[in-house]
Amino acid sequence: MPVALVESLDREGRGVARADGKAVFIGGALPGERVEYAVDKRKPSYDAGTLTRLVRGSAARVAPRCPYFGTCGGCAIQHLDPNAQVAVKQRVLEDALWHIGKVQAESLLAPIHGPAWGYRHRARLSARYVAKKGGALVGFRERRSTYVAEMRSCEVLPPHVSALIMPLRALIGALSIRERIPQVEVAVGEEVVVLVLRILEPLTAADEDAVRSFADEHRVQLWLQPAGPASARPFHPLDAPPLYYSLPEFDVRVRFGPADFTQVNCAVNGMLVRRAMQLLGPAPGERVLDLFCGLGNFALPLARLGAAVTGIEGSAALVERARENALTNRLPVEFAVGDLFDAATCAALPSCDAMLVDPPREGAIEVVKALHGDGPARIVYVACDPATLARDAGVLVHVKGYRLAAAGVANMFPHTAHVESMALFVRA
Repeated sequence: MPVALVESLDREGRGVARADGKAVFIGGALPGERVEYAVDKRKPSYDAGTLTRLVRGSAARVAPRCPYFGTCGGCAIQHLDPNAQVAVKQRVLEDALWHIGKVQAESLLAPIHGPAWGYRHRARLSARYVAKKGGALVGFRERRSTYVAEMRSCEVLPPHVSALIMPLRALIGALSIRERIPQVEVAVGEEVVVLVLRILEPLTAADEDAVRSFADEHRVQLWLQPAGPASARPFHPLDAPPLYYSLPEFDVRVRFGPADFTQVNCAVNGMLVRRAMQLLGPAPGERVLDLFCGLGNFALPLARLGAAVTGIEGSAALVERARENALTNRLPVEFAVGDLFDAATCAALPSCDAMLVDPPREGAIEVVKALHGDGPARIVYVACDPATLARDAGVLVHVKGYRLAAAGVANMFPHTAHVESMALFVRA
């Protein structure tokens, strides 16, 4: 068996080494370890393999807490100490900024930490009826597979949600359409847990009674989704409290629907919002653009600080929800629908003193390219992909005349290789 020294982790949480002039991706290996591995796949530019023996282990290696780790694909690096996970993610961010954008941050922000377990308030669980395994399975997919992991609990879900996995398996297994329920969407609010059953056929009257009994017994609200996400509707009970999360530091409450995008980690999101406000430092009356604003997660706190905020988002449904949140919180925020991946839309954006950008994985390249000499003095960029952040940072610094004043990571998804980050750009 070949032996290699692991240098880093890739975006799937695999160890990265080099052998015979090629990159080698080794499942289960950690940075700094010397490992023996078996090659599972050979390609012209890389090999992929699996750890077979630790020659020299990392001091940061720990025993995974979850008994399903290694089979379930929900987590990739439970075998790495949570503090070391953050250090690895900071290194991923720095490497991306330098190798892709050819930029370095003038200062590194202290990493944002939150709870390592029970943090996941949003999840999409797969469901499948498998007679050979005794009934319905509910959980995350197996690693690099379409099969549903056979799990009885989940350490990254809140304990009261994890405790629903086995009852959900029993419920689905007892329904007449048990083979026609492919997923269960989980949304946890401060007063209610919502479970959305994706149903490919209508429930029978007996099925409906079973679903009502489940909701009453476990004190959750069940929704049914017969088609796309927009078709989801509450089923029982109809008088449940609304889904919302609070940002108490800014006296803001954000309502959301179970299919709306929200951050999965409420504790880290609160810290992320606080840091964004500190970095952007809006003065009362300053004009601030919040791009890819979603439900108003950043726009509402910005308005609470006295900024004149305009939020722009591509989803009309999210804009409508954001407007409702502004009204409920009595904040004068203007929200508008706009395609921020369209060059013409970005070229027509109103001028502002400061800007907050929170794009999806594709980044905000059209927004960045549309900036001119009279662009905002400060830009806070919240990123869920360090590669696209680095690409956009390169344009901001080398073309648009900004300095990368600060950057750092937030451990939004502990035990996964996902890197959430934030950067501050200041006009030079």
